[in-house]
Amino acid sequence: MRDDLKGLEISQNELQLLTNLPVNNEMTILINPLKKIIRDWIAKIQGPEGATVVFIGTAIFLLSYIIFDVFVGRSFANLTNLPSWIILILFCFFGGAIIQLSLYIIWKQKLKILEENMTHSLNILLNDVDRYNAVVKAIDINNQIEAAGNSGVEIKERSKVIEALQLTRTDLIRALKTERILRENKKFILKNTDLFINNLAALTAMQVTEQASEHGKLLNEALQIALDVQHEMKRLESQH
Repeated sequence: MRDDLKGLEISQNELQLLTNLPVNNEMTILINPLKKIIRDWIAKIQGPEGATVVFIGTAIFLLSYIIFDVFVGRSFANLTNLPSWIILILFCFFGGAIIQLSLYIIWKQKLKILEENMTHSLNILLNDVDRYNAVVKAIDINNQIEAAGNSGVEIKERSKVIEALQLTRTDLIRALKTERILRENKKFILKNTDLFINNLAALTAMQVTEQASEHGKLLNEALQIALDVQHEMKRLESQH
């Protein structure tokens, strides 16, 4: 990825921090990381250091089996009359089942939290983030095609495209932060509509006399924020 694209994509971890919700919630299937470990191990065996990898893997397996046999296997072998290696297999099977069940329960709890807090605005913003990230990915793929020797796919006025992406990213992050504030304080805002309106009127009156001072500049910013909150408050009221 070229330097001007690095940092433009809104990652799932960043999205979770911005929304304070498990938006990247995916259930972990225990067998998937095991498959990856096995694939990586096979790839290393086929490499120049294959013998070393086999030796280390065998040593780790034997050491693990001996530790299990000494501390666990023999105790259960006396109770069940089963050999230690069968007990090890059973432990791995039932242990994996318990871990997978725990992962499923955690996934369901996160999914419930997300569903309870999902708003129409947040859903739209998340879709916008997906489309934005797709554009960044498409440009990255285009760059790779260009780097392979296909000069005809070069993006015209690339600097303007990158600048537009940067502005879009800033807007999306600001919108996500605003949505979170309004979502987490929705009940208070709806219960205190008069308070916000009264404060807005007071801020407007104060701004007339304080407009030229530094305090007036800060007040102007506060007034703008209050106007934005009032606008969003009316939108929220229309939804409920």
